[in-house]
Amino acid sequence: MNATALEKIRAAFPDATCKVVLDSVVIDVQPENLENTLSRLKNEPDFNCGLMVDVTAVDYLQYPQPQNARFYVIYTLRNWEKNILVQVRTPVKDPTAGIPTATHLWGAAKFGEREVYDQYGIHFQGHPDLRRILNHWQFEGHPLRKDYPIEKGQVCLQSDSLEKEIRARLAHRGVDKATMMDINTEVMFLNIGPSHPATHGAIRILTALDGETILANVNEIGYLHRGFEKTAENRTYNQIIPLTDRLNYCSSMINNIAYAKAVESWLGVTITERAQFMRVVLTEFYRVLDHLVCLAAALVDMGGLTNYWYLYNEKEAAYDLISRLTGARLTSSFTRIGGMYRDFYDGWETDLELQLRGIEKGIGDALKLVDTNRIVHDRTQGVCIVSAETALNYGFTGPVLRASGVPFDLRKDAPYYNYESFDFEVPVGTNGDIYDRFMIRFYEMAQSIRIIRQAMKHIPAGPVNVDESQVCLPPKQQVYNNIEGLANHFKLIFEGVKTPPGEWYDSFEAANGELGFHFVSDGSGKPYKLKVRPPCFYIMGGFHKMVEGNMIADAVINLSCINIIGGELDR
Repeated sequence: MNATALEKIRAAFPDATCKVVLDSVVIDVQPENLENTLSRLKNEPDFNCGLMVDVTAVDYLQYPQPQNARFYVIYTLRNWEKNILVQVRTPVKDPTAGIPTATHLWGAAKFGEREVYDQYGIHFQGHPDLRRILNHWQFEGHPLRKDYPIEKGQVCLQSDSLEKEIRARLAHRGVDKATMMDINTEVMFLNIGPSHPATHGAIRILTALDGETILANVNEIGYLHRGFEKTAENRTYNQIIPLTDRLNYCSSMINNIAYAKAVESWLGVTITERAQFMRVVLTEFYRVLDHLVCLAAALVDMGGLTNYWYLYNEKEAAYDLISRLTGARLTSSFTRIGGMYRDFYDGWETDLELQLRGIEKGIGDALKLVDTNRIVHDRTQGVCIVSAETALNYGFTGPVLRASGVPFDLRKDAPYYNYESFDFEVPVGTNGDIYDRFMIRFYEMAQSIRIIRQAMKHIPAGPVNVDESQVCLPPKQQVYNNIEGLANHFKLIFEGVKTPPGEWYDSFEAANGELGFHFVSDGSGKPYKLKVRPPCFYIMGGFHKMVEGNMIADAVINLSCINIIGGELDR
């Protein structure tokens, strides 16, 4: 498919440099041709890249190989129907002057370009709201530039009111100053979070209200900013694995597996069949656990505490199995480049099946209370509707996109780890409302359990790590008994797994949607750059499209049903 896409792109853009890198077609264009290139890739039927996956930048200041410019901006686009992934790269010769914005083409660019501006200082001409997004508004400098002094601590001395932004949003919604001052339609401004329980201390939602109806909404994130990407530049590839645990901590091992898969794809390493089946079992188990947490929290926010215990008790029980397997509960760091930390323990099948039955009972008990509950239906059906077109425009993926009627799932559309051999369905919603976002996770859990049982039945015997000395640590017997094994062990620990120089993107169907990793390698054992494409970052970018025109209480439930995780949102 990519070979055909490459031919079409080369024919359509004869002046651009095009190549295939893994699953992506990469196009290099000059800034003056960027807007036209992006527009054609989105709108022309041959390409139809309606989903903007991500926007990032690279600072080549310290890169050993010469480049045409210090900064490059990269747009990652996807035609989800034909499984075509395109990356458009453009040099930025003057960050202050910048390049044209893509916000008129994709709503996802509003958040994506703001992040690039915040972290790299690259301006986007015509962006409607170009301000910092992860770092606070008084922050000086741009931390992902290679010459930024990382030891420099910066304290925010006062909060930003967001008054300018909320009034601009009101004006966009057709609410003028006279209307705001009318005693009969007086607008009240209200903060939801970061101290509100539903926001978990990680998000500030500023609303303009007419009574209890939301007229306008703007969001502030970055409260949990961890500096993942800057930290990753100073860690070996295996040392980064514990950092990935803390992205979506509700499904931590999915992050491990997605990250390891991305590194292995560039190394050209195919993990063993047993390791692939292990990763499928654990991915789907953690997908179920993630959905249990999301639904339990959402039902509490709706006022249904009993449902919380039916669902979360099974999540808590799962920690016993996880701790027996990995030695940890929440963040396990169980994956390794080239395989797994160790094999399943004896008797894991019995323990896992017992856990799956408990989860099925918990799901059934919760559904009995909500499936035909009039209050639940009235609170969720026809509320906070997002159309398929809007969801794609804002870069939604995963359950939230599928709830709007788009059947995109990387396990089906770009399968890996033998997913094409498993018998499962992709649940799809019809209205894109809270009810669909709520119920789709119930159905996805059933399908994940279905996949797990198939994988348990067919998992082969054999090793769980590849037999490659440049990738995996040697057995302890070799380390203790011969100098070659000892040297191999020390080189991998201290220097890391060395990847060939280059740049690539790889993605994975995580619990919240497409979890992607964009790497730049300089040939060493540490990534020159590592960018995470977190699913809920772009979902939060479209939050205002969901809640404006709805009630304040609806916004709280909607926030729960889109499952925003602070560690993934802010990184």
